[in-house]
Amino acid sequence: MNLENIHNVYFIGVGGIGMSALAIYFNSIGKHVAGYDKTPTNITNNLQNLGVEIHFEDAVNLISIQFKNKENTLVVYTPAIPSEHNELNYFLDNNYKVLKRSEILGEITKNTICLAVAGTHGKTTTSTILGHILKEAKINSTSFLGGISENYNSNLILGGSEVSVVEADEFDRSFLKLSPNIACITSMDADHLDIYGQHSELEKSFREFAEKVSDKLIVKKGLPIEGETFGLDEDADYYAYNIRIENGAYIFDVKTPLEAIENIKIYLPGKHNVLNAVAALAMANSYGVSLPVIAKALLNFKGIKRRFTYKINTPNLVLIDDYAHHPTEINAVVESVNEMYPNKKVLGVFQPHLYSRTRDFVDDFAQSLSKFDELILLDIYPARELPIKGVNSSWLLDKIDNKHKQISSKENLVENIGKCNAEIIVVIGAGDIGEMVEKIKNSLTVES
Repeated sequence: MNLENIHNVYFIGVGGIGMSALAIYFNSIGKHVAGYDKTPTNITNNLQNLGVEIHFEDAVNLISIQFKNKENTLVVYTPAIPSEHNELNYFLDNNYKVLKRSEILGEITKNTICLAVAGTHGKTTTSTILGHILKEAKINSTSFLGGISENYNSNLILGGSEVSVVEADEFDRSFLKLSPNIACITSMDADHLDIYGQHSELEKSFREFAEKVSDKLIVKKGLPIEGETFGLDEDADYYAYNIRIENGAYIFDVKTPLEAIENIKIYLPGKHNVLNAVAALAMANSYGVSLPVIAKALLNFKGIKRRFTYKINTPNLVLIDDYAHHPTEINAVVESVNEMYPNKKVLGVFQPHLYSRTRDFVDDFAQSLSKFDELILLDIYPARELPIKGVNSSWLLDKIDNKHKQISSKENLVENIGKCNAEIIVVIGAGDIGEMVEKIKNSLTVES
């Protein structure tokens, strides 16, 4: 496909984190961009401020006339859109150029040097760190991210078309549409079993992705895929050692296959983020960025919105917002909180994401959530799914070993949080709970 012949790009599901990065990209290169999404959010507000035309009703008559020019219009949709969607079917039935998000990302990046970050956990942080390093190193690059970078207040880091940084998303086998030159795999834990059926099929897709990498593959030490390795305090090709915490920062040394560097510093909580930083370092260094330049970039990396984001940070009260929606991610959050705030009472507020994920990992979720001192559960956020009989938050709550646990409606959440006396409050989940954090923050600020 020749993207130069495309003048109009219409997004179905434009408010998604990956979709909106593409919308910003096309808008930045002078295309006419519009789209549909289910509900207004901060992301859709930001897009509208950039001049992207968005409506929130699935109605073909709301699509602007210029986007009904079949010859120069591209339609991009996310797999989260249901098959009966009116607008999607209008474009399909009338033989428009209709591509999934992963397919257009593959088209954009295939003529670039593509640096792809794959993994069931860690890919957003790793790819954002990598994009930041390349930007700081003045590399001609653009990074498509799955989170909002605090440094750039965007999920797109614009900077040129020679190099592209992308998240290689395993959902719906999307990453198999990419043509990566350098890639890393951060993790291969079971997830998306609604798509894959079983863990072995997920692992198979990661092996297929690995085979697509043309130049260098870097994998977390211990994963069953061949490549250069990265890790912490172990014999990997790239590894961090002498790890310590000083004044709220992690400081560590790194050994690469050719050299070493001391006293790298990052202001991100949790050893898992040290691991993410090492993965990004390995990729940037493999591309040719020197270790001192990488270390300087890591020092001023500010993090990602909804990745252990402090909304309140005072001696008496801390409110943290995090996207964690898988048991492994929740464990990492709990470990980080306990490391930063030993002996303080911690309240976890969790909105489960997807009926299928809750069903598939219910015992693991129960174990992870039992680690909080107090717990508030919201109802399951369905996203793209219909309810599954017997799978609900009450079922999950019954399995959680915690004397101080409850289910709350969204309407009563702020009030219920206010009744708890925890010093540390952690709001976690990948659904619309992120839209409620400001309200929670404002309520707690007033009370304190």
